[in-house]
Amino acid sequence: MNKPMVRIIELDGTVIDREMTNAEFAQYKKDQVAFEAELAEVAVKAKAKQALLERLGITEDEAKLLLS
Repeated sequence: MNKPMVRIIELDGTVIDREMTNAEFAQYKKDQVAFEAELAEVAVKAKAKQALLERLGITEDEAKLLLS
């Protein structure tokens, strides 16, 4: 598998494109897993929030009014 490319732009405008090192690629994969987990958590929270609003029979705007 080809590793993603890294672009480095030096202060003098020189552009260097290179493949990620093994350490960078390992961190990249860890970051991707963490990002996917965070997205899943956000989706679960949004679903729970929507379920609560439906149970209460109010809209999100009405909930904001109550909490302000």
